[in-house]
Amino acid sequence: MHFKWKYDAPTPQQSQQAKELGDKLSMSPILAQLLIKRGITTESAAKRFFRPQLADLINPFLMKDMDVAVDRLNDAMGRKERILVYGDYDVDGCTAVALVYKFLQQFYSNIDYYIPDRYDEGYGVSQKGIDYAKQTGVKLIIILDCGIKAVKEIEYAKSLGIDFIICDHHVPDEVMPPAVAILNPKRTDDSYPFKQLCGCGVGFKFMQAFAKNNGIPFSRLIPLLDFCAVSIAADIVPVTDENRILAFHGLKQLNQNPSVGLKAIIDICGLNGREISMSDIIFKIGPRINASGRMENGKESVDLLVEKDFSLALKAARHINEYNEQRKDIDKQMTEEANLIVSKLESQKHQSSIVLYDENWKKGVIGIVASRLTEIYFRPTVVLTRDGDLATGSARSVMGFDVYAAIKNCRDLLLNFGGHSYAAGLTLRWDDIREFRQRFQHYVEEHIQPEQTEPILNIDAVLDFKDISKRLHNDLKRFSPFGPGNTKPVFCTTGVYDYGTSKVVGRQQEHIKLELVDSKSGTVVNGIAFGQSASARYIKSRRSFDIAYTIEGNIFKRNQVQLQIEDIRPTESEDEL
Repeated sequence: MHFKWKYDAPTPQQSQQAKELGDKLSMSPILAQLLIKRGITTESAAKRFFRPQLADLINPFLMKDMDVAVDRLNDAMGRKERILVYGDYDVDGCTAVALVYKFLQQFYSNIDYYIPDRYDEGYGVSQKGIDYAKQTGVKLIIILDCGIKAVKEIEYAKSLGIDFIICDHHVPDEVMPPAVAILNPKRTDDSYPFKQLCGCGVGFKFMQAFAKNNGIPFSRLIPLLDFCAVSIAADIVPVTDENRILAFHGLKQLNQNPSVGLKAIIDICGLNGREISMSDIIFKIGPRINASGRMENGKESVDLLVEKDFSLALKAARHINEYNEQRKDIDKQMTEEANLIVSKLESQKHQSSIVLYDENWKKGVIGIVASRLTEIYFRPTVVLTRDGDLATGSARSVMGFDVYAAIKNCRDLLLNFGGHSYAAGLTLRWDDIREFRQRFQHYVEEHIQPEQTEPILNIDAVLDFKDISKRLHNDLKRFSPFGPGNTKPVFCTTGVYDYGTSKVVGRQQEHIKLELVDSKSGTVVNGIAFGQSASARYIKSRRSFDIAYTIEGNIFKRNQVQLQIEDIRPTESEDEL
């Protein structure tokens, strides 16, 4: 895939602003320019950005219903009621359940946890889950990362004498469930200053408030921050403001003293002895936690995350790793089948969206397939599979397009739906799929912007190779953790040449190992271009080309840096940037 490059050169005013900020912070203009682009224009804001402080976390009692939720939890404990911690089967839900359960278990023993079975119960609050709570004498359910739309189910629980505290971050409906308390910063009547918490983040704020109310030192919460980092990375929420603080300190915990369960996953992933990043969570840790919910039951992941014995945790992690291998095989097969359907559907080529369905696809993997198709075709995508007379599906979106709004527009056809701007789930009658596809595609065509349907690579700064050094790499590391709202800086250098030693590598000769020289400074740098072997012939032709890249550490030579090439294109003109 080749990208459209977008570079907004700094205005004279921004350049002056960057120079002044750089002087105050003893920082190069390049780095100061990166701060300005992130809306950080003062010395104090820069210090908060580079050194996120747990003391700057928002007062949890600013969230609507927080006082009610803490009072109800205190009452439950005082009356020795049985408490059930209930959550979704994805990474965010499993880490949220593990965090709340592990924290409360230190102070209270009459507590259990529950993860619904994706295949038997479906998403969110299930009648089976409520019946289990009734049978085991539960009086209070704390539900995490779901529940905001479970009106009928929570009414049923209420009729059985079971109260609910909802901790969710998905977009609420006009009518909300009759829970004792609803903690959700996306509530229209909630003035909590940060709206982008993940489900685990909302659970953490609840525990923060509970600790504060009961005189429990904040230090008791710090060991649980690794769960927050894992959920923030895996749920792809913005790594800004409060999420940045939680992710920064969560990564610190994950690297220095992870919980037993996460330590076992780190071992299985082969990440031992390496500094773990948000990217490692997204591609290695997260998929393994997700795998048990996709293939069997997500409760196995929570069992692992709350395990205290390392040898047992390692055994469970190996089991979950097997699920992940099975998931990868099914995911690959389904993506190939979906690609074949797209290639055969001539009508889809001109559509602004993709809606695919197959009654044999596995429910647990359709979300990944939707993500893959969105990445390949750069269009909002819905993938559905059959469940009796119903179709259940997952939707994924492209940058800047609200897929939740597109699905909500078809709500009269839907039996259930939920989610947020970039990801959603839905259930409808199998016979209504065709009408849903027409309506969904019409909405997307009416609302999507042309630039949202092509892959754009945002360039942060133009560099010469002489500007690239180990010191610059170390300075750039201070911008982490990276994610939406704070993406890893992408640079470009124009007019570069093969130094003569670049070669195609990889098991299937799919990557290029590069040694490059730029025409301005004559400096030589190393790089790797994953999956871009199609450009090898042009590179070896000795003609000049432009590269867009991130600056990484060289894992083989600790004192050197290497470029990770995002895109390669023939040199045209710097005016094209």
